[in-house]
Amino acid sequence: MEYELRKLGTSTSARVADSTGNWVDTLAPHWARPYLRLSRFDRPIGSWLLLMPCWWSAALAAGMAHDVRGLPLTIVLFFIGAFVMRGAGCTWNDITDRDLDDKVERTRSRPLPSGQVTTKQALAFMVAQALIGLLVLLQFNRFAIATGIASLLIVAIYPFMKRITWWPQIVLGLAFSWGALMGFAVTFGHIDVTALVLYAGAISWVIGYDTIYAHQDAEDDALIGIKSTARLFGAHTHQALILFYGLAVMLIGIALASADVRWPAWLGLVAFALHLASQIVRLKIEDPGLCLRLFKSNRDAGLLLFAGLLVDAVMRAA
Repeated sequence: MEYELRKLGTSTSARVADSTGNWVDTLAPHWARPYLRLSRFDRPIGSWLLLMPCWWSAALAAGMAHDVRGLPLTIVLFFIGAFVMRGAGCTWNDITDRDLDDKVERTRSRPLPSGQVTTKQALAFMVAQALIGLLVLLQFNRFAIATGIASLLIVAIYPFMKRITWWPQIVLGLAFSWGALMGFAVTFGHIDVTALVLYAGAISWVIGYDTIYAHQDAEDDALIGIKSTARLFGAHTHQALILFYGLAVMLIGIALASADVRWPAWLGLVAFALHLASQIVRLKIEDPGLCLRLFKSNRDAGLLLFAGLLVDAVMRAA
């Protein structure tokens, strides 16, 4: 049955099962709540995780350029861009997954499968968010604009990957790590080897944390035939995380060495590595609540690394 034919009388205040008690549920106008939930403003962790590689690359590139004068504005623009483009990506994901979300306990109360909005309304909202993202992108140079637009192809195909490959987290990593290239594109007008190595490190990080996240749905995914690295690794998830988190730390370290950073950046990397190690030690894949908490904690891991890179940039520009 088409989702436009669902009973549109469903209350727009109906809460999403895996996100309750947030500001959207309590403070936002009733008419806006389904749209805010589509863009995941009720759970902004994904926006923060999309933002982290953007901020890493912006700070690292500023340090290499020995010039932080444009860094505050770049940080703010990346913040706005990450939140609106993650919202657009999540809206697209919900549009493509609306039939699947209806079969998974954690997601069937989302706005589309629950009938709070129609597919046409969701599409219009997605376009509106993308246009805001474009306005942000237009503040940068032509190369950065082209680089940002190029990421849309990956974002467009990601929702379909879990239907055809056990490695959808790689495609998510390609999309969510794109910001590791953007800081260099904005600062230098080109992408060099340092940026590519930082990008590879960020991809490894994304594969790791999204594997943890995917363990929440592993049982439902098995029932409906959805593939993920969580199902692929299964009981060997801890070993896989050692591999991918280890690769992330190593590759980011190579990027820092290539950029000739000073001690604050290295201190940030050490803090980042220790945080990832603690996740591996604490993880219990059979505990969905713990998986979600560990997944969310990656924002703090990313901020630790960013803090080190930011201090390094300021020191080198002095």
